[in-house]
Amino acid sequence: MSQSAWWILLIAGLFEMVWAIGLKYTDGFTRPLPTIGTLAAMLVSVWLLAVAMKSLPVGTAYAVWVGVGAVGTVILGIILFNDPVNLVRMASIGLILAGIIGLKLA
Repeated sequence: MSQSAWWILLIAGLFEMVWAIGLKYTDGFTRPLPTIGTLAAMLVSVWLLAVAMKSLPVGTAYAVWVGVGAVGTVILGIILFNDPVNLVRMASIGLILAGIIGLKLA
């Protein structure tokens, strides 16, 4: 497995975070500029995922992509939108991170 594929996958996950947060700003796709940015981030994210999948197992790549996006989106939701913070929520994010690390090491 190529080390560069892992970096590409990480960047794909970061773009997933961007489009997930961007959805909030589109106001149901009624605001043109946030909508264009969100759609662009979606395209880049999926394209990078596809590039990473050339050399990574599909299940691993998809799970890591979703995990990076989910963890980042939760953290940004807390920072940007005052989403709730509690022990169970943070422990759950920790479990997702542990899964991502486990898949990288496997």
